[in-house]
Amino acid sequence: MTPASSRHFVLAAGGTGGHLTPAFALAHELERRGHHVALITDERGAAIPGKPDFLTAHVLPAGRFGKNPLGWPAALSAVLDGRRMARQLYAAFEPAAVVGFGGYPALPALLAAAGMDIPTVIHEQNAVLGRVNRLLAGRVDAIATAYPDVDRLKPRYEDKVHLVGNPVRPGVLALRDEPFPAFTEDGLFRVLVTGGSQGARVLSEVVPDGLSMLAPALRTRLQVTQQCRPEDLEAVRARYAGHDIPAELGTYFEDMASRLADAHLFIGRAGASTIAELTAVGRPAILIPLPIATDDHQAANARELVKTGGARSIRQHKFEAKELAKQIQALAQRPDTLATAAHAAWNCGRPKAAKDLADLVESFGGDAMMDVIRVGGEGAKAQDREALAKDRAA
Repeated sequence: MTPASSRHFVLAAGGTGGHLTPAFALAHELERRGHHVALITDERGAAIPGKPDFLTAHVLPAGRFGKNPLGWPAALSAVLDGRRMARQLYAAFEPAAVVGFGGYPALPALLAAAGMDIPTVIHEQNAVLGRVNRLLAGRVDAIATAYPDVDRLKPRYEDKVHLVGNPVRPGVLALRDEPFPAFTEDGLFRVLVTGGSQGARVLSEVVPDGLSMLAPALRTRLQVTQQCRPEDLEAVRARYAGHDIPAELGTYFEDMASRLADAHLFIGRAGASTIAELTAVGRPAILIPLPIATDDHQAANARELVKTGGARSIRQHKFEAKELAKQIQALAQRPDTLATAAHAAWNCGRPKAAKDLADLVESFGGDAMMDVIRVGGEGAKAQDREALAKDRAA
């Protein structure tokens, strides 16, 4: 039976896992509370695995404004078409709020909502406000962030910023209360290496050689799991075999949550979802931020975790086998050193992110007694709907 307080919400996200993973997590939480949820995305987003069965995806055109001005008129035309189609959807669906997660498909969806006086919220997964979210920040009613410090977020928007964290998959979140796996002086040393959804060639080239340079007391205990690009798989397998290091390699691991649960150390990129999962579970890491990430946001993502001692960050131009071995040796030279780093990572986690974001979103369009933002935990600011209405008017 649908609750009397049931409302409709629309989520809008670009077609990458970084944008859609938190959108899916919010959809699950809102649906659990009895609400109806729809998704606006592009063709890539509609095809990404993990979309809840109850979540209907609407594919809208969304122009991408690149560096070449010659493409801007076509991009603007696509945005206007997308805004028109979004308005038609809202007229039928009547959402209480529209929530954007970044990416160009979110732009026409949020513009349409603002034009129809529908409350709007944006969620920023990275420690740098993304391009689309920068364009929309002045128009929306609330800005939800994953980090306490977000670059390119103007001070004048401070009153409508809410620190909620970045929602993670339920399977990963369930590991938060599990202890860090036992790491002893004579037990296995399990290392998990991933480079995002497509792997990272630099990891395939550097990590096997770096692990081979560890002191024998560590190297002989290694058990490695590494995600690689398909074209790199055999070369990486040969590298590990040449170093006599046992390694399980694959282009994709469906049971990544269980592998993260077993890992003593993570080596990989510093994407928003990766950081959220590492801190949710509490796993120490050596991070190699993607150098071509927009606005260098992966380096910013690693900032909080590195500062607290939960991770070490190596810029890619300095990411060499000798440097990697040095950093691993420093982290894993004693069992208590690695456990301390794991605890520091755990303390950075914001496990209530999906619930706190849902509380924020629910504060719009409900009955008067429901209009309270309950995002009080994890450092977020609580404020009532009247204050948000004043922000909107301003």
